[in-house]
Amino acid sequence: MRGIRLGSVFGIPIKLDATFLLILPVFAYLIGSDVTTLVEEVFNPAFDAGIETGVLTQGYTPFALGAAAAIGLFTCVLLHELGHSAVAMYYGYEIDSITLWLLGGVAQFAEMPEDWKIEFQVAVAGPIVSVALGGLGYAGFSLVAGGGRPIATFLLGYLMLANVMLAAFNMLPGFPMDGGRVLRALLARTRTHARATQIAAEVGKGFALLLGLLGLFSGPNLLLVALAFFIYIGAAGEAQQTVLKAAFQGVTVSDVMTAELHTVSPDDSVADLMGRMFRERHTGYPVVENGELVGMVTLADAQSVDEVERDAMRVDDVMSTEVYTATPETEAMEALQTMQEHGVGRLPVVDANGKLCGIISRTDLMTAFDIIQQSGAAPSESMGPNLSPFGR
Repeated sequence: MRGIRLGSVFGIPIKLDATFLLILPVFAYLIGSDVTTLVEEVFNPAFDAGIETGVLTQGYTPFALGAAAAIGLFTCVLLHELGHSAVAMYYGYEIDSITLWLLGGVAQFAEMPEDWKIEFQVAVAGPIVSVALGGLGYAGFSLVAGGGRPIATFLLGYLMLANVMLAAFNMLPGFPMDGGRVLRALLARTRTHARATQIAAEVGKGFALLLGLLGLFSGPNLLLVALAFFIYIGAAGEAQQTVLKAAFQGVTVSDVMTAELHTVSPDDSVADLMGRMFRERHTGYPVVENGELVGMVTLADAQSVDEVERDAMRVDDVMSTEVYTATPETEAMEALQTMQEHGVGRLPVVDANGKLCGIISRTDLMTAFDIIQQSGAAPSESMGPNLSPFGR
């Protein structure tokens, strides 16, 4: 996830997604509007807090309380994600970033652990942090309750309950939430990681459907519906990634790439480029000058030029010079992840001498995946160095 970088903790970049800036005032408003209900129906009867609501409901005080509670809540979410990250880093896994967004926080792992014991520990670390924060909130709440400090009592009480609820909700088996990852870890004790992921993902999607129905028929509650959508998409996406990774085990770019190269020159006109794309049914080309790769040009680049100007405009006017490449030895899954990360559809393949020797596209990879799946054989058996190139 992209976002505004705030800084770093333990070397992990901390970011704010734009959606966070939208949801924070919404949370502040909702909490502020609920001050009286929380005090009269939760804190006073359940914990004998002795909070007088009059002090908390004067003027703008409820919304100031709501803002402080919302900021405190998202700070606790950040600490929850740092709990996951600290355990993962202890075992040598890299954390790309932690991003606060519409529905909480996301720790972006460079690679997810496949050892079930490590995944179990990483998964439970976040809820353990939340429970610990809830315990600290309760300790502070107990100290100030009834002492004539209603604002501090309310905030500590809110964070106490919010952290316990955060831990409990995250432990529900809605993969890819923490409880879903715990479920996958336990399933992986007696199954392959890929199979455990598939089962946990199906459970997660079922949980998401139930949550979505609850959100639709209880208000409707748009936040629950959005959360259900996130869980469903996350479960489906991670299951797909895991299946792809298992299928491409041992497969390199050289097994899949197209070695018969079609290139264009930076001096070609955009009109000629469009003509070649139509004739050859290609939507992207490496741009080569004097035998050197100097860029990539796609159909979208060409279409950005008005039709009347295409004869005058050259390829080097529209091509991208920021080119992501792979080597023949690069793992096929790594190449796919590079394409996904940078939003590109193909990668030029360069050898150890920097010479362009092929190109690999998402379509190449998906065709290879279909062959592996349909053959029913292990990747090492179904694909080898003599695999013929796939067309794009």
